Order: sequence, then C-alpha cells, then structure tokens
Amino acid sequence: MGVANDERQQLCDLFERLGPEAPTLCDGWSTRDLAVHLVVREHRPDAAGGKLLKALADRGERVRGELAQLRWEELVDRVRQGPPKWNPLGIGAVNEIVNSAEYYVHHEDVRRAQPGWQPRPEDPERAEALWKALSRTARYFYGRSPVGVVLRRPDGREIAAKSGPRTVRVLGSPEELLLHAFGRKPAQVNFEGNEADVLAVEDLRRSV
Repeated sequence: MGVANDERQQLCDLFERLGPEAPTLCDGWSTRDLAVHLVVREHRPDAAGGKLLKALADRGERVRGELAQLRWEELVDRVRQGPPKWNPLGIGAVNEIVNSAEYYVHHEDVRRAQPGWQPRPEDPERAEALWKALSRTARYFYGRSPVGVVLRRPDGREIAAKSGPRTVRVLGSPEELLLHAFGRKPAQVNFEGNEADVLAVEDLRRSV
C-alpha cells in the first residue's frame, strides 16, 4: 500500500480507539480538530487557505465548523477514504511523495500525546520514504536558522539543511529527524555543536 496509506490507516485506527476528545501534540487541537484538518486538506482545499483574505478565512471557519459537527465515525471514515478522485493527492506516486511525511507526523502527534507511549519498531521502508521526504523539505524547515544545520542518520548519510558560519548536526533516525524538522519537541535526537547554536536551532519556528 505504501507508507502514506499505512500511516493513514493506522492513524484512523487510533482515532477510533481514542475517540474525538483525546489530546494531540498540535497546540490546542484534539483528535477531532486534527481529523477536521485532514479532511479539509484533502476534500476542501477551497477552505484550506485564508490567512491573507478574510473571505477565504471566513469560509474556512465555516467549513471546519460544519465538519466538526459530523458524527465521529463519519469524520474518521472520510479521513480513511483518502482524497477524492479529482484531487491529485489521490494519485499513487503523488500521495506517497506528499502524504508519507504528513501522515507519519500526525500519527505520532496522536501517539505521543498519550500516556505511556513507546517508540515503534524499526521499519526500513518507512525510514527510507521519510528520509526522501526530508531531503526535499529540510531547507524549507531550517531556512531561517542563523547557523548551519546538517541532519545525520545512524548510517552516516546526511542532509545539508542550511549552510552557515558554524554548523549544528542533528543526529537521529530518519523518523525522528523528520519530527524534529516539523518542530515536534518529543523528537528523540541528539546534537553536535556549540551550545548557543544548538539552542538557536531548537528555538526556530518551523512547525507546519
């Protein structure tokens, strides 16, 4: 099925088990809020914008409010079904490129917000898919860093996310490096570099 679809289905299974009011790592969002976000992203792109135009912002608020009123089972089912046929995100290759990171991160947003969560077993296919996703987006996430940033996985492969006068290396598995890039604080990574530079990287506002 691919990493994107595997993460989608596992997230939906977790949604069903936890219910609509469980916490997530997304600030202020419950599981219902996260499910609404995913449905808007794939089914209502006309309501996904709005930061610059008030009319679009109002539409987005209205659509999200309507979706939030759906029965929880129906809302989860819409996430589980994936994008409609007219959405390019439904194309297999596009889905894998765009959604593997999105659904992995949001799956962990729910998992890691629950008491007693544990790291998942290693999965080489997932690790490689997320490493590819990270290689495409790392410069975006760390573009505002005042120092250089290099992401390094255990086998020694690296992604140069930002050049600078000094360099901080972020060390971890592809999965944990991706979570760090998305600004998730529970990411299990280590650092090499000047303490002040490490703090500067940690303080970057880069979550999406």
